[in-house]
Amino acid sequence: MQPHRPLSDQARCRVGTGSNGRAAVPRRCRQRGRSGGGSGERGRVHVIVRAAEVSAPADVSITLAPLGASDLVVPNVAIGTMTFGEQTGEAEAHRMLSMAADVGASFLDTAEIYPVAPRPETAGATSSIIGRWLRGRRRDDSIIATKVAGRSAGLEWVPANRTDPRGPEAPLVLDGPSIVAATEGELRRLGTDHIDLLYLHWPDRYYAGFGRSQYRVDREWDYSPFSVLVAAVAQLLEEGKIRYWALSNETSFGVCMYCMVADALGVDRPVAIQNSYSLVHRSFEGELAETCSPRHFNLPLLPWSALAGGALSGKYLEKPPQGVEPAGPASRFSLFPDRYARFNTVRVQRAAARYADIAADCGLTPAQLAYAWAASRPFVGPTIVGATNAAQLASNLAFTSVELGPDVLAAIDAVHLQRRDPSLVD
Repeated sequence: MQPHRPLSDQARCRVGTGSNGRAAVPRRCRQRGRSGGGSGERGRVHVIVRAAEVSAPADVSITLAPLGASDLVVPNVAIGTMTFGEQTGEAEAHRMLSMAADVGASFLDTAEIYPVAPRPETAGATSSIIGRWLRGRRRDDSIIATKVAGRSAGLEWVPANRTDPRGPEAPLVLDGPSIVAATEGELRRLGTDHIDLLYLHWPDRYYAGFGRSQYRVDREWDYSPFSVLVAAVAQLLEEGKIRYWALSNETSFGVCMYCMVADALGVDRPVAIQNSYSLVHRSFEGELAETCSPRHFNLPLLPWSALAGGALSGKYLEKPPQGVEPAGPASRFSLFPDRYARFNTVRVQRAAARYADIAADCGLTPAQLAYAWAASRPFVGPTIVGATNAAQLASNLAFTSVELGPDVLAAIDAVHLQRRDPSLVD
C-alpha cells in the first residue's frame, strides 16, 4: 500500500468540530449546482434538521426535487430497508423509519424479495414491516418504492408468496402476469392502494450484472418481449396501482429498448434507474451515464450498495478507523459470505483502506465519505442509505450536509485509477 499523504486544510471537506469533539458537518444550508437527476433547480426545497432531533453526530440536510423528468418530488436520500426482518428486527426498523421521517427522509426503498438474503421463511417480511409502520400515518407523507423480481433459478417460492393464501411454487420469470401479481402482492403487504415508484428489479433476459462486466453471447436465452413488460406496466399505471416506474440492474441496451417501446406504445417512460454504484464499482460512469443523461433518456441513478455491502464502512478493515466498530459474527459478510464474496476480497479491502484514510483527513467516517462522494456525482439522484440500526442510520445520514472539496475528489480519483473497480469478478 502506498503511503497516504494528508490533505491540506483547504482540500478537506467543509467540516467543523461539534461540541462532543467529533467532526461535524456545517449547519448552514447550501445550494449545490447538481440537481436530482438533471432536472435543474425546479421545485427544489431545502430542509435543515438539528442533530439533537435524530441523535445524529451532525446536522441532516434534506433537499427535495423532482425525480428526473417526472413530477414525483423526492428527498435527496432514499432509505434502504433490505435488512428489515433479517438483521434488523421490527421494533428497530420502526424506530429507524420514524427517525428518517422526522428529518424529512420519507423516501422508502423495498422489494418483494426483501429481506436479503432472500429465503422462503422471511419472504416479503420487509414490506410487511413497513406496512405495519405506515398504519395510522398519512400515506401521502411517505414515498414508497418497491421492486418486482426478475428471472432467477432457485427462487420458485417468490411467485408463491404473491398471493394470500400462499400459492403454488413456480419458476420465477419476468413477464406481464408476474409484474401484475408481484405488484398486487406488495400492495397487500404494504397495506396501501398505490405504489409511488415500481422498479423492474433485474431483467428477464441474460445480462452481465451483480459484479460481472463481460457479456457472454453463449449464455443468452429467450426472454419476455419488452412490449409485453411495458404493457403490464401500462395496465398498472392505468389502474392507479403505481404512479411511476423505473429500471434496476439495467444496461444501456435495456434502457434504450424500454424507453423506445414505451414511446411506441404511448406509455410513460421509466423515470429512474437503480444500479450498483460505489467507490469500488464505478462502471456506470461510462456508456450508462451517457444513456441516462438528461439530454438523452433522463434517468437519474439511485445507487444501491454505495458502501459495497459494508466494505466501505471501514468495519472490515484489519484496523478499523477510530469510532468504527469492528465487524462481528452478526455482520453481513459473516452471515452471507457467498452473497457478498465480491466485496470481501483483498483488492476491495486495500482500496477501502485508502478511502478510509481520506475520510479520516476530512473528519468523516468512511461511510459518510462513500455516501457523500456518490451523492456528488452529476448523474446521481437520491442516494440510497442503508443501516442495520438507528444509530448507524443517524451517522450515515450526516453525509447530506457534506460537500467534498475538489482536492478530496481528486484524491478519491487517484485511488480509483490505481485500484479500478476492484469488486468486479471478471
